Amino acid sequence: MTAPLVIIPARLASTRLPGKPLADIAGKPMIVHVLHAAQAAQIGRVVVAAADQEICDAVRNAGGEAVLTDPNLASGSDRVWQAAQHLDPTEEHDVLINLQGDLPTFPPEYLHTLMQTMEDTSFDIGTLVAPVTTEAEKQADSVVKVACHFYGNASTAAALYFSRSVIPWGEGVTWHHVGVYGWRRDALRKFVSLPESGLEQREKLEQLRALEAGLRIGCAHIKIAPFGVDTPEDLERARHVVGKALS
Repeated sequence: MTAPLVIIPARLASTRLPGKPLADIAGKPMIVHVLHAAQAAQIGRVVVAAADQEICDAVRNAGGEAVLTDPNLASGSDRVWQAAQHLDPTEEHDVLINLQGDLPTFPPEYLHTLMQTMEDTSFDIGTLVAPVTTEAEKQADSVVKVACHFYGNASTAAALYFSRSVIPWGEGVTWHHVGVYGWRRDALRKFVSLPESGLEQREKLEQLRALEAGLRIGCAHIKIAPFGVDTPEDLERARHVVGKALS
């Protein structure tokens, strides 16, 4: 398996927090914090797939690499696929990592954890999960839960379903899904060619399209879920956390 190509999709047209990739956090745009985290992992080439020239400019001003993509693409997965076709037309990279651009506190070592799932050739897609730690987190619709089970000391587990509801029923760990993906190139090629699935439309979760199409998703567990920035309140929290870490 060759080194992965890490692609960070980003766009300014967020409905809940417009312009968030360029939001200032401790003197740097949020997208640059994510870029630096991915670079620090030293796992492979890192590129931002931007829907807007302003994002490209910010990334390049920070010494990073960026590619401009169609602003009308439906999702980050589509943006990653378009960028990969431009960046790697000869398909030398067999694994494409989709790292969300709104995770400014993402620990670099988590990308290595993600790659554990790709070592199992039975998985088409890899992702991360973390244990839910509070009842509020467990009940929140914004926290996506995963039905998966790690047997014994296993480092990976198959994802059986994703939901905004609490799953599975009964005693045991509830797993919080972290929206970072490792894609085998052919799996992403297939995924972006498919229409939205019924369960995807119902739950508003695109990973259900993959499961309904028969793709296998492997999960690797991490200790704490890094939080994503979706609202002004999230942004203030990120500024506090990053500022405290730098002080």
